Amino acid sequence: MSQAPLRVAALGMGWWSDVLADAIGRSDELQLVACFTRSEDKRRAFAAKYACHAASSYEEILKDPSMEAIINTTPNGVHLETTRAAAEAGKHVFLDKPIANTVADGRAIAEACKRAGVVLALGYQRRRESHFRWIRAEIEAGSFGRLVQAECNISRDRLGQFDLSSWRYTAAGMPGGVMLQIGIHYVDVLEYLLGPVKRVSAQLAQLVLPGDNPDVANMLLEHKSGALSTLGASYASASEFYMMNIYGKEATAFYDQFSGLRYLRRGEKTARAIATQSNDTFREELEEFARCVRTGANPETDGFWAVRNLAVIEAGVRSAREGRTVDVAEVIAPAE
Repeated sequence: MSQAPLRVAALGMGWWSDVLADAIGRSDELQLVACFTRSEDKRRAFAAKYACHAASSYEEILKDPSMEAIINTTPNGVHLETTRAAAEAGKHVFLDKPIANTVADGRAIAEACKRAGVVLALGYQRRRESHFRWIRAEIEAGSFGRLVQAECNISRDRLGQFDLSSWRYTAAGMPGGVMLQIGIHYVDVLEYLLGPVKRVSAQLAQLVLPGDNPDVANMLLEHKSGALSTLGASYASASEFYMMNIYGKEATAFYDQFSGLRYLRRGEKTARAIATQSNDTFREELEEFARCVRTGANPETDGFWAVRNLAVIEAGVRSAREGRTVDVAEVIAPAE
């Protein structure tokens, strides 16, 4: 007998809340039951669009014993307050990345959920893309041999699509700018494929967009394995572009959004195309969250994993500010 769908409420009504609500609508494993944001107009419009209840307050949702989980897309700066309240009310939480704006807040979120015995999953959908799953499987099979290097870029054009009133584009709301907002996706993928990052050297620049936050970032990452990787992130490019190349002693994988995935073994002269199917990464991450709630399993990207990713970004911001290489351990170590 199949279990009833996980009853969830959406907290925060921005464009990303719609992305996740649409994904819930494509799944039989979750049911969007309620929503809340401080703007009455926004929550009524969202409730009408997704046929759910527009709650009068967050407290109303937290006190509802039939509500099982929160889909939290609130601004980074209130992730701790909103997630801790959910955990204390016994509600599981799917939280949009990054986990917080600081490692200290991120650790507090992860520990609050652990203490309350609720599942905390972070929204890192890019690692679920089929080309990265294929690369991971080949790495685990030993096909790449020793991993030695990676290079990647995640870029978008935000000129003319920029809202200075949005927390997403301010130094206070998104410290580190583009590095934190989208660069963290590929930090997650790099650590997923090459293992934990040990130290970071980075530079930030503000070249095109108005405001007070970097729109271009470059990071050089040293992994604990000894492998090196480079990550570029930009909101100042002419178009959207995603690429990642993974180099091993025995094989290399090349991916970009226009050419797809190619693979080259040692001794071969021409890379061969690898056919991978497009997959619904948003639905998959939400369904994994629902299954973890039902079974008690740990999600791939839990709170403590997300704290590590954030520490890499925080080390990069510190490196750019201070002009030195920064050990991730320096950032992530608990205060004495």
